[in-house]
Amino acid sequence: MNLKNQPDTHSRSIHDTVNGSHDYKIKGYSLAKGMGVGKYLASDTFNVGGYEWAIYFYPDGKNPEDSSLYVSVFIALASEGTDVRALFELTLLDQSGKGKHKVHSHFDRSLASGPYTLKYRGSMWGYKRFFRRSALEASDYLKDDCLAMRCTVGVVRNRFEGIMQYSIYVPPSDMGQCFKELLDTGSASDVVFEVCGETFKAHKLVLATRSPVFKAQFFGLVGDPNIDKIEIEGIEPAVFKAMLHFIYSDTLPDLPESSSTYSWTPMAQHLLAAADRYGLDRLKLVCEARLCEEVSTDSVATTLALAERYHCKQLKDVCLRFAAAPSHLGAVMQSDGFSYLEEECPTILSELLKMVAVADEDSSPMSRKRGTQWLTLSDSGDARRARPRL
Repeated sequence: MNLKNQPDTHSRSIHDTVNGSHDYKIKGYSLAKGMGVGKYLASDTFNVGGYEWAIYFYPDGKNPEDSSLYVSVFIALASEGTDVRALFELTLLDQSGKGKHKVHSHFDRSLASGPYTLKYRGSMWGYKRFFRRSALEASDYLKDDCLAMRCTVGVVRNRFEGIMQYSIYVPPSDMGQCFKELLDTGSASDVVFEVCGETFKAHKLVLATRSPVFKAQFFGLVGDPNIDKIEIEGIEPAVFKAMLHFIYSDTLPDLPESSSTYSWTPMAQHLLAAADRYGLDRLKLVCEARLCEEVSTDSVATTLALAERYHCKQLKDVCLRFAAAPSHLGAVMQSDGFSYLEEECPTILSELLKMVAVADEDSSPMSRKRGTQWLTLSDSGDARRARPRL
């Protein structure tokens, strides 16, 4: 079983705080004294972390047992909330300018039990004995009968960060298969080709889209859009059928293993000629690539002639190098295709000779010796094919 490697993934949970501060002043402090134990002054509400908060100041203390000896300060959750976790800081501001503030803070120290949890609206955190009242009234925290304090709340939040991996299988494009079915069924066809007694139904618009030659024939200035039957000469039915298959599906057809008419090398050779005839540049390149893969001493001469005729430079270079190799040249010159190459493309023999010379210079002394010996045998065995032409 093949196991496909999956990329590593990662995620993390991040805990941090959303912080906010509120300044609260109490003017006329002396007038607030004596309002009674458990009585308080409340600041305006302020929002931090999506919740409302308020400062509660008890001039006579919150607890009766303290007998008004201390002032109490609390921070209260003033909005609906459940299990709101937060850090707090209460600062009584030194108004003398010396900066000696009285600070009670959770932000700069580690809490043994973590942040405080306020379970519902009205839950409070603070100090019953925040400051002894007599000391407060004699301190620099009270100036012009005014107290100033600052409250900072840090609401704890938990957020998740990570790369979510989604895998949705997208099947390969079936556009070619759909068009191939259109060709196979002949549905809505508007033109019929006759090729050596066989007929093929097709669609002008598809053909014109893929081939500039068909486009000009059907829709060009001198074309006939009403033509519905065309006789094709110079192409075998199997080759024309394979060309139509490529036009519709952008793929080469599968040849039956039992086919005795064509193997892939001659099929690709004939398709190359058809592709050039109808301006099918991609099919032409596909055939070149196939012929490069299947080049042999039996086929290279014929393929070289085709490459020369149809201006396939890359294929031509491959064939020249293959044919010029000392281990191939003798068999190539004895092949039936070499006679065709001599007759149809005599000028290419000079290029082959140059390639042979380069191959001979680059080969080892032993290779050059074998090459010289072969040429001698070739001259005596078949003078017509060897040196007179080269």
